[in-house]
Amino acid sequence: MSSTSRMGWLVLAGIAGLLLFSAAFTVHQTQSALVFQLGKIVRAPISEPGLYWRIPFVQNVVFFDNRIQDLELQEQEVIAADQKRLVIDAFTRYRITDPLRFYQSVNNVTGANLRLASIVNSTVRTVLAEASFMSVVRTDRAKLMIKIREDANREAMGLGIEVIDVRLRRADLPAPNSQAVFQRMQTERQREAADIRANGSQVSQTIRARADRDVTVLRADAMRKSEEARGQGDAEKNRILAEAFSRDPDFFRFYRSMQAYEIALRPGETRMILNPDHEFFRYLRDPFARSNTTPAPAAKP
Repeated sequence: MSSTSRMGWLVLAGIAGLLLFSAAFTVHQTQSALVFQLGKIVRAPISEPGLYWRIPFVQNVVFFDNRIQDLELQEQEVIAADQKRLVIDAFTRYRITDPLRFYQSVNNVTGANLRLASIVNSTVRTVLAEASFMSVVRTDRAKLMIKIREDANREAMGLGIEVIDVRLRRADLPAPNSQAVFQRMQTERQREAADIRANGSQVSQTIRARADRDVTVLRADAMRKSEEARGQGDAEKNRILAEAFSRDPDFFRFYRSMQAYEIALRPGETRMILNPDHEFFRYLRDPFARSNTTPAPAAKP
């Protein structure tokens, strides 16, 4: 075989391989596919995974993702049944269930997102318009989301998709209203705090007044007891002194004079100008304080 023939066979094998490669396509388990020929669908939607064939350069294949798709919705303002405005932030999840209808109605995922966002937003406004503010925010939020999903799913079936879930991520008052509510709550809390402080101050003053009264009573009682004890001590002291005076008047006078000397003759505190013969110094002159008229006792043998 000549080199020219060999080259021809190689070219034919290459063309055959290219045609074979172009004719084969694979559908994964997460996909569905539609086969078109000159713009017309020539094969029913393929949903089973595997290897399939088409006519090269004549037929083309469009794939669709069967997995769950996420759709973020723009925030919108809704008026509830009690005429209160709410800002709703929601999202939805969906998946393609009928590729043929999906392609005929919205063509691709971008078109599906636009149509489904319009459907869900309209359903959200309709359902929440029949509910009160408290139902949306607190009491019946789960039931409302289920109703929104069911109503949106009925309308979305014509697009070949199934709405899996609709969630209200956030349902709040508009910013001006939220600020007003916040300020009102802040004022209320400040008023409650002022009341609590006033009550605490009143209780504190009551406790302090009671404590001051108890201190005064205790001090008065202690002073009374101390005065009674001091009076009893003075009485006992006077009794002892009287008894001592009655037993030995000379010694008593001597003792009292010593006390008077101790008090009157403190260094640096007392200055007196007295006659040395003054009666005040009689025990300094004579420890026995004998008067001039009284004869001295005779000495004992």
